[in-house]
Amino acid sequence: MIELDVELPLASYRLKVGTRLPGGVTAVMGPSGAGKTSLLEAIAGLRPAARGRVVVAGEVLLDSASGIATPPEARRVGYVPQDAGLFPHLTARDNVRFGARGDTQAVESAIATLELGHLLERRPATLSGGEKQRVALARALATRPRLLLLDEPLAALDVGLRGRILPYLTRVRDEWRTPALYVTHNVGEALALSTRMLLLREGRIEAEGAPFDLLASPALATASEPGLDNLFAAHVRGHDVEGGVTIVDLPSGQGLSVPLAASLSPGSAVTLAVRAEDVIVARQAPQGLSARNVFEVTIEAVSRSGADATLRCAPAARRASPGWMVRVTPSAAAALELAVGQTVFLAVKSHSVRLT
Repeated sequence: MIELDVELPLASYRLKVGTRLPGGVTAVMGPSGAGKTSLLEAIAGLRPAARGRVVVAGEVLLDSASGIATPPEARRVGYVPQDAGLFPHLTARDNVRFGARGDTQAVESAIATLELGHLLERRPATLSGGEKQRVALARALATRPRLLLLDEPLAALDVGLRGRILPYLTRVRDEWRTPALYVTHNVGEALALSTRMLLLREGRIEAEGAPFDLLASPALATASEPGLDNLFAAHVRGHDVEGGVTIVDLPSGQGLSVPLAASLSPGSAVTLAVRAEDVIVARQAPQGLSARNVFEVTIEAVSRSGADATLRCAPAARRASPGWMVRVTPSAAAALELAVGQTVFLAVKSHSVRLT
């Protein structure tokens, strides 16, 4: 549990955030200048002017009324800034070790999770943007933090590199189970990684709740207008060269055909991106389609988001798996009489899948 009741004077307004967050990943979204980075810095202890109360896992890190202000280095909060913030004179290994206080097991576990073994003797100047972010994340994990603060860790990366880092963020979430606040401008990332969302505007909470439930909010509807991506951390199963496709396994265990990517070896971690607008919905199992991928799903929620209706669908065979977001026109939703609890079929063309 994370208890926040934070106030911080900023240039044009006063940040004032009060909330109680459960474990898991909380996405923090909002327009530029909304106070997202300032909130993370206040929690990390990097803003001495911050007042109020911060409690993480029962440990009081800030309580102005009681005169408690734990210094940043003693808060056991892992902070990963957008620019990675690595020490340029240290190797990747020594960057990860920094702050671990001799905890060799934590260092080795973080290195294994982020698959850094082949990078350990290199310095930051020789690393790609994605590699730097993996080292920065491993450094934060090696301190065994009670909370992770991730400030747009993918924002400085191109689309391809973002896709390669997402599986590692998913792995950290699932294997380490460290509560995290994740700042992002990408709605697809927030939906893929988080179980809760805070929407900030001018230093105040505009809305909070489950990410899908907030899709209809004005702020999130605007952010997702260019398109809403389904993002899945997946693994390459193999290649059908003659058929021109690569088969990847989704978290649900289902296989999905994508355009041939023979350069990827079986077992490789990849990220799949499918626009919610590119998924076709059918009430009956479709026949005679060119689309190679058909999934039976159950509609879990329907939300009006902007001009569209957005469906949240869970794989019928395994309800705990990450689900699909589908966007249709309200007239299509009405014609198909789509409702919560229905079993429907989703069809996805191979060429509608982006593999990174």
